[in-house]
Amino acid sequence: MSKAKTLILHGWGGSDAPHWQAWLACKLASNYGTVSFPILDNPHFPNKNRWVSQTKQILNDFKPDTVVCHSLGCVLWFWLASENIFHVKHLILVAPPSTNTNIDTIKSFFPYPIPPSLCASKIDLIVSNNDIYMGIDEAKEMARKYNIQLEILHQAGHINSDSGFGKWEHVLELVTAQDNI
Repeated sequence: MSKAKTLILHGWGGSDAPHWQAWLACKLASNYGTVSFPILDNPHFPNKNRWVSQTKQILNDFKPDTVVCHSLGCVLWFWLASENIFHVKHLILVAPPSTNTNIDTIKSFFPYPIPPSLCASKIDLIVSNNDIYMGIDEAKEMARKYNIQLEILHQAGHINSDSGFGKWEHVLELVTAQDNI
């Protein structure tokens, strides 16, 4: 299993079981991996400034090698990267929402910055061709801007437990491949 320290940043509402992020955290921990999967402040009614502040402290204390973000967790990383706050070896972004997302409960996060760098040596961007929160054209533009490989899943929705992503071996392989970087 991975010897790297992995930080998992959930999205709006959290990513408790049966979400793939909860499965990933358990899988890494059960094999003596070092993982942090914090519940960010008030996940159902999040505030960008509180999440940024809390995550800065986690980064400072935990010093992860890998960060795995889902949805609003990706947006959180964009805010942190815009401050060039912390550099990681591997960043995995799954199902980031559109920069023009307009949902009242999470409006403090939008529009989010597109920082010059995502503060990572290796980046994986994974989206779905039918995610209601971000279209493929915007995802392709993001991948082009950062010169990263875009992985497009077919009919995977928002790549969460509602679309059948509980156990997800592929993301585990991405995280554990970090040891070879």
